[in-house]
Amino acid sequence: MARPAYTRMQVDERRAQLELGARLFATHSYGELSMAKIAREAGISKALLYHYFPSKQDFFVAALQQGAEDITRWTELDPDLLPLEALSRSLDAFLGWIEESEIAYRKMMESMGSVPEVKTLIDAIRDATSTRILAGLGAGDGPPPKLPAAARAWLSFMDGAILDWLEHRDLSRAELRDFLLGSLAGSVMAAGGTDLLTAAESP
Repeated sequence: MARPAYTRMQVDERRAQLELGARLFATHSYGELSMAKIAREAGISKALLYHYFPSKQDFFVAALQQGAEDITRWTELDPDLLPLEALSRSLDAFLGWIEESEIAYRKMMESMGSVPEVKTLIDAIRDATSTRILAGLGAGDGPPPKLPAAARAWLSFMDGAILDWLEHRDLSRAELRDFLLGSLAGSVMAAGGTDLLTAAESP
């Protein structure tokens, strides 16, 4: 039996390739990269790359998913802090990541309109993040529909505000963080969650 033209990639090696992919997609447009170029940059055969990722789009989405998982870990809410303080620190950590990865963030936002899988991924991230926010505020299971809608809408607003910040740089990171927290509070209040915010400020 003929042997395959590749050697199976170990888990750590696969993660390393996805991290490399994230860097490549952060510095090149989607159309500029080919699977052959990605394989060359990674120092692996194109056959091995195709074995794990049937297309460039599959590789692109997998790289974004890996990055999303990393960001989720970095921005976990600290259960030992008051809910609003925990949200503030989590948001500050996210803005810190964006400062270090501005091009990657911009590319991800731009890709939403051209790669359907990216929009699906970002929508899933927003759904999961809105659930984390409401749980952190003590909303419990099955909150009124307005609250999840408010949290999801705020996440879309947040991305718009961040892109504006990156473009104009007319706010400090702390000012942007506080502005975003205030807009979240306003959204939650408009959705009938005033009691949640009051409780979130108390020990």
